[in-house]
Amino acid sequence: MTLKIRPSLKLAASAAVSALALSACATTEAAPPVVAAPTVQTSAVAPGAPGAATFWASAAKTGAGSSYEAYVDGRYADGGPTGAVSRVWFSLADGVLTETMYGLIHEAQIKDLRFVMASEGGLSIEGENTSARTEYLHVDAQGRPLSPAYRVTTTDDAGGYEMVKQVFTDPDRNALVVRVTIKALNGDVTPYLVLEPHMANTGGGDRAQASAHALTASEGNTHLALRPSAPFETASAGFLGASDGLADLKANGRLTKAYASTGETPGAVVLTGALPTVAAGQTLTRDFVIGFGHSAAEAEAAADAGFSTGLDEVLARFNGEGERVGWEDYVASLDQLPRMADQAMDGGKLAYASALMLKVQEDRTHAGALIASLSNPWGETVDASKPSTGYKAVWPRDFYQVAMALLALGDEQTPAAAFRYLPQVQVRADTPGNTGATGWFLQKTHVDGEIEWVGVQLDQTAMPIMLGWKLWKAGVVSDAEMAAAYARMIKPAADFLVDGGKVGLLWNDATIKPPYSQQERWEEQDGHSPSTTAAVISGLVTAADIARASGDAASADRYLAAADDYAGRIEQRMFTTEGALGDGRYFMRLSKTENPNSQALMGDNNGQPGQPQDKVVDGGFLELVRYGVRAADAPSILATLPEYDDQSFPELFRVRYDFGPAGDTTPGWRRYGVDGYGEDHVTGANYGIGGQMAPSQRGRVWPFFTGERGHYELAAGTDVQTVRRTYVRGMERFAADGLMLPEQAWDGVGNPTPRNYRLGQPTDSATPLAWTHAEYLKLLRSVADRRVWDRYESVEARYARP
Repeated sequence: MTLKIRPSLKLAASAAVSALALSACATTEAAPPVVAAPTVQTSAVAPGAPGAATFWASAAKTGAGSSYEAYVDGRYADGGPTGAVSRVWFSLADGVLTETMYGLIHEAQIKDLRFVMASEGGLSIEGENTSARTEYLHVDAQGRPLSPAYRVTTTDDAGGYEMVKQVFTDPDRNALVVRVTIKALNGDVTPYLVLEPHMANTGGGDRAQASAHALTASEGNTHLALRPSAPFETASAGFLGASDGLADLKANGRLTKAYASTGETPGAVVLTGALPTVAAGQTLTRDFVIGFGHSAAEAEAAADAGFSTGLDEVLARFNGEGERVGWEDYVASLDQLPRMADQAMDGGKLAYASALMLKVQEDRTHAGALIASLSNPWGETVDASKPSTGYKAVWPRDFYQVAMALLALGDEQTPAAAFRYLPQVQVRADTPGNTGATGWFLQKTHVDGEIEWVGVQLDQTAMPIMLGWKLWKAGVVSDAEMAAAYARMIKPAADFLVDGGKVGLLWNDATIKPPYSQQERWEEQDGHSPSTTAAVISGLVTAADIARASGDAASADRYLAAADDYAGRIEQRMFTTEGALGDGRYFMRLSKTENPNSQALMGDNNGQPGQPQDKVVDGGFLELVRYGVRAADAPSILATLPEYDDQSFPELFRVRYDFGPAGDTTPGWRRYGVDGYGEDHVTGANYGIGGQMAPSQRGRVWPFFTGERGHYELAAGTDVQTVRRTYVRGMERFAADGLMLPEQAWDGVGNPTPRNYRLGQPTDSATPLAWTHAEYLKLLRSVADRRVWDRYESVEARYARP
């Protein structure tokens, strides 16, 4: 259906975007420069196949975008209010266009597109010799973003030029728009566009052609065509590290050779287009549209159609200005967003950006398929010779967090689509290759359900039930639909949470005996986990409600009996009274045995040797309070807070880190003590290069723990304004350029790596992380409601009330 548009929002947005529009990015170009380009030697076919080894781009994104597409009867199809469905996503990092996807959300076709400036002073490579600022192109009167269209301002470190880019997609076609204005400041500069395709989600196997009118690349039936608004002075297609334009520029200071094609031998290709030299004090504007398709003609047509429509109009459609249906309409449909934004400490900017980020990171073929992040962690050292989803995949745990945040915003359609999507990633008797137990949810899959990882994580089996219960109680899912979902999905999942069973899928043949989980929420260890157990109990209690409403009282009683048993033995299993830390009384990260006072060794993970279980704490115990399994003032909860917060622990075991001056600090927490999922704190190297782990790897602070703690403090009765000042503002301070919230932030321990991370700012792990944006939004909703958003009344009534 067509979303209703608030006239006041339209008026404010129109005025704001007019004020922000760059005159240099209009379709009329500035006066042509007067400096002639040097002569270039041209050849037909580039040598050097198949080119050098390929890698992905930085995961420290400062922007991510796609078009808004309205559902047609709960699915994505052409012909709805937004017309044809565009299936293109892009990302930005270091001011550079990075991984760009077409098709399914994980199918990258571009590694990066950057500009290189040649001058008498040498080369300036965008992202290496520049600094950049990422802003939203379309905002309201309060400066809150209304669409994921970006303005990127890039400044040469040597002061030779300034460049401004606008980046957005064509909402009616499979195409990406990049509009560029370059101003030469202290001398003449010759710009070169350098495009490194990674067609079909790999860095090799590509073919490329270059002409003054188009740069094209392909692998199989996947094609890309970059069209410029004016012909290139020179264009070249070459092999990475051998005959590519950037290698030529680095060697000679200008493009000296050009090749029309990479020929019939596939490989890692690079495309280069030379622009006119810009004389000192002058400005050059160029527009570029990159089309994608299943044939060369289809890709070229997608690019050409954007120019035919007019790129100002394409942007207006993307934004949803006036009567057009686009991102403004989606934002206007979020009826809870204004009151949530009122609880923010930054005027609501991050709230609006977070709402956009969650919807951006949904596949546009499989409605409701919500991914973890449009990034590949530490991508610069991740081999691109084989397909890689990175975090562009479905984990039911991250999926749950996002769906719950969207529901908190007032978006009922996407969480409903998400709930209806879930059976696609649940193990059934007919799941390909399955010979074992059914009902559990796959650890990680592609958005089309293709299996990637098969560890059993009991929280990921409980959370789909919990989401369904919330949607049912909110009236989003009807009684009749829930009864059908109960038989198809909820009952098999709840039965598995009671009975477990022997798994038989790919490598996994383990026997699962709940609530002992093969993997807890960090996907690394087996054992009894407080956070996993909290979800399992909540899943069973909510499943009992659904079972009873569906006429299955016997199963309801069975689920409650199991939940009561699990809840009654939480401290007995996971709370040590003889621990090695603090006063010895606290919840451990997990217990490998039924005896929490044993010193059972945990497994080795991420290069870190296994430690006695009583030496490792994390924040998982707070999930017991969030869902209503334990009261905020339960003795075991209160007893654990000092160990969780103790900043005097040795760096290996310490979890909490506060950032900022005394009296105005931002609290942050690592996943757990001894975490090795991060950069090497001695050498500064990326995590796990080439699959090799080292004990000097160190996991950093994860900003969503600041939100988790804020939820606990709200449940504990802490003053709402204190929660806002400390935890809401704390999460906002972790936001990167472009209002992106990361997976990890730099904690200041050890070598800051060649990227020179700043304290409390994102590392190269994964940004934007959907879970972090979701936690921030849920915290705002909880503060607005004065009650934890994803607390479960049935669970709370059974376990956490006096």
